[in-house]
Amino acid sequence: MQHQALSPSAHQDTFTRDHLPPQESWPTFEFTVPEVRYPVQLNAATELITRAAADFGADRPALHAPGLPSWSYGELLRRSNQIAQVFREDLGVIPGNRVMLRAPNNQWLVACWLAVLKVGAVVVTTSPALRTGEVRQLIELTSPSVLVCDHRSTGDLPVDGSGPDGAPSLPTTVVFGGAGPEDLIARCGLKSGEFTDVATAADDVALLGPTSGSTGVPKITMHFHRDVLANADTFARYLLAPVPDDVFGGSPPLAFTFGLGGLVVFPLRFGASTLLTEKAAPVELAQLCHDAGVTVLFTAPTAYRAIVKQGKVALLAGLRIGVSAGEHLGADVWQQVFDATGLRLVDGIGATEMLHVFVSAAGEDIRPGATGRAVPGYRIAVLDEHGQAAGIGVPGRLAVIGPTGCRYLSGDRQADYVKDGWNITGDVFEMDADGYLTFHARSDSMIVSSGYNIGAPEVEDAIQKHPAVLETAVVARPDSERGSVVCAFVVLTPGVEPSATIRKDIQDFVKQQIAPYKYPREVRFIAALPRNPSGKLQHYRLREDLADEGSREGAVGTAAATDGTHP
Repeated sequence: MQHQALSPSAHQDTFTRDHLPPQESWPTFEFTVPEVRYPVQLNAATELITRAAADFGADRPALHAPGLPSWSYGELLRRSNQIAQVFREDLGVIPGNRVMLRAPNNQWLVACWLAVLKVGAVVVTTSPALRTGEVRQLIELTSPSVLVCDHRSTGDLPVDGSGPDGAPSLPTTVVFGGAGPEDLIARCGLKSGEFTDVATAADDVALLGPTSGSTGVPKITMHFHRDVLANADTFARYLLAPVPDDVFGGSPPLAFTFGLGGLVVFPLRFGASTLLTEKAAPVELAQLCHDAGVTVLFTAPTAYRAIVKQGKVALLAGLRIGVSAGEHLGADVWQQVFDATGLRLVDGIGATEMLHVFVSAAGEDIRPGATGRAVPGYRIAVLDEHGQAAGIGVPGRLAVIGPTGCRYLSGDRQADYVKDGWNITGDVFEMDADGYLTFHARSDSMIVSSGYNIGAPEVEDAIQKHPAVLETAVVARPDSERGSVVCAFVVLTPGVEPSATIRKDIQDFVKQQIAPYKYPREVRFIAALPRNPSGKLQHYRLREDLADEGSREGAVGTAAATDGTHP
């Protein structure tokens, strides 16, 4: 496979260029829509704020936050320039250095993110929900020279000397939002707000994105400046069609590429504004978005489902578009939202490796229950176990090629994701004659029980329709007789108490919805499902719990099956 030579880099610190995987292991890249054919020199922050403030107007609203004054494009430009000055003049950040950010979704985090790119550095945004060991692991993997942290999120930072053999664990750390002259905001007050962005190459690394860890083992994806803009110039431009009067909002943290695109890159690319919420339950998020006039909402199917089940779907009536990603969107939830508001939820599938959504449909092109078709600029296929096209209506592994693609830091697991030029996402889909994809399962969510292949999402959808169920997750539990059995973890709606009666009622209900052999032989009631900070279900943690039980000879499982609760 031929790959174009990389452009001369503006990076003085060559860490990211040195740790790109070998080009022969890269996926194929295609630039089939004109908007993604960028110049050789490109700085994503220049496009998203420096040029945007000039093109759309410095007075245009950019960032809103509940209870705080809004920032205009001019204010965001001045603040990001001031932070860039602090990085360069006070902290000695040079092009190519990594800068780690740790904060909830707020205005200063966005300004910091832009500032990192302005100085030609590489941004590593992390969630404040990460614990000490997780932060230390990311520091060891990405070697940042500076760590910028919200003053409320310092509690789980490792301390110097806490690393292996007493080695220093922290880069230079700067806090913002606190008190004292060393606080980043105080330092910004001493800067002019004038800064000339570094002329990075379009194929200089702009960000390192840790995966959400759906398998429990995070990997570090590498994305160029051109990649940052490409998802805005494909998915957002062609399917969302943003306009400057749009107000974006949503739940995903900026540490996850779903949130980064939907709440930062997309609105700034098109002169729109964003409502940033640091933390909000689904109904609270819906209320905040309703009050702020949000027109484009990004959140997970779980949030839409909770809003519907709690009778607050009318709060979504003001939306122009609701985007759902992160897990499968069931046709029932889609229909309930549509019936109540006329809103056609935009489903989509993306991946940290691809940076954002690459399969979707919008408006009249939506077919409820189907995820969608290839986003303009991307090409998709469904492959069998031999890497050949699976055929119409035959389930297989989803593969994608486009202007973005997988490059893992150091490339040690590159071959697991890239095969014959295709990015293999780990999702099982089938494709119809019109190119629409219908989701079956994650490849690691297929349950084989007594010779039957059972897709966990199908069982989840059936359980979810029960009026007593708020949400559910289904995994395989090892079984000596059947190989595996379907095990459902269920969160009941408020006011419904766990009992053997409700368990049997759920099981009987599922048998009426789908083939009886697919029903959950085991139903465990649980207070909350494990999720990462972006709201994505962590099925692997439930599988780990079951594996631990197996090592204890099933004692906990027996108790859970008889008393109606799960510890």
